[in-house]
Amino acid sequence: MQVAIDYTAAVRQGAGIGRYTRCLSRALAELDTESQYTLFVAGGWGEGDGLGPWPDNFRVRAVPFTDRILNILWQRMHVPLPIQAFTGQIDLFHSPDFVLPPLGSAPALLPVHDLSFLTVPEHFVPGFREYLERAVSRGVRKATHILADSQSTRRDLIELMGVSPEKITVIYPGVEARFTQVHDVESLEAVTRRYELPALFILGLGTLQPRKNFDGLINAFGQLLADTLGRNEFSDLHLVICGGPGWMHQGTLDAVRRRGLEGRVHFPGFVRDEDLPALYSLAAAFAFPSWYEGFGLPVLEAQACGTPVVVADNSSLPEVVGDGGLLVNAADQDGLSHALVMALTDEKLRAKMRAAGRVQATRFSWDTAAKQLLQIYEQFATPG
Repeated sequence: MQVAIDYTAAVRQGAGIGRYTRCLSRALAELDTESQYTLFVAGGWGEGDGLGPWPDNFRVRAVPFTDRILNILWQRMHVPLPIQAFTGQIDLFHSPDFVLPPLGSAPALLPVHDLSFLTVPEHFVPGFREYLERAVSRGVRKATHILADSQSTRRDLIELMGVSPEKITVIYPGVEARFTQVHDVESLEAVTRRYELPALFILGLGTLQPRKNFDGLINAFGQLLADTLGRNEFSDLHLVICGGPGWMHQGTLDAVRRRGLEGRVHFPGFVRDEDLPALYSLAAAFAFPSWYEGFGLPVLEAQACGTPVVVADNSSLPEVVGDGGLLVNAADQDGLSHALVMALTDEKLRAKMRAAGRVQATRFSWDTAAKQLLQIYEQFATPG
């Protein structure tokens, strides 16, 4: 079986689809030593993916054209240049990043990680939302089979895009084994220094964009401080929101100024992947109040590290958190504030969430995801 995977996001993106593509591809490499894989990379290999050498049945095809140029050619200009011009003859093409190139006669798998551009369109730049509506709709029509990250996204595909249920398989992402509670003092101190972290903090994590509802988290944090004024356990509590700036992120920064929280809310920026287990371990609680998520992998990572989590009750997040966290309405500032207080102060609840969260995280593995994916490959591949 000759399989080509669009590996561009794995080389270009540190988190999100980049991590999804790296972890799933590496799990495939450990599972399947018979098939031949081509990792297609737009924009050149550069410094690579940081994973070291690949086995002999994997090869890299890096092209100098950037993904932006190829998207213009393929998605806007509809140039009929098939992916096989770069990969050679293939039996199946797998594109982890929402859209499909021209395919010739090859069948294609298309993961759809979320449909947030349809469910919460107000949180997108209009031009980008319109592009996604066109490109993803076209990819969904062209795909031989679709992979969804959650049952929630599967329902959205059926209800919002009219996809036949038989055309969709749910493959849950996994949690890497490295996500576990860090006890090494030197490692914890190094991460604390690197990002100038306070001693006691609630952690938020994700690209700064409206869909993540960080402005709502900031408002709830401000209310928490006001409601607990005079209580010693909250006198030096901070909020740390890690992630690079995304579109329309100014509202998040403005929320800090409006609440007068300049000294209590911190934005360290993008966190190195290898620092995440220590970051989760240092946090007193993890908050993820998004308006919509196709999966929400950071919630599981925090749970695997033993951090109590407070999560919005919408979209895929109840599937992800299970019994290992507190669920709140993303629009309920009072509820979010109260849940954070409980997660910080109720020791019995914290212990219960730690234990249940660790168990929940073990239910999601990249090895399981790769085994499911290989079965789908074998089902839909068309030997050339």
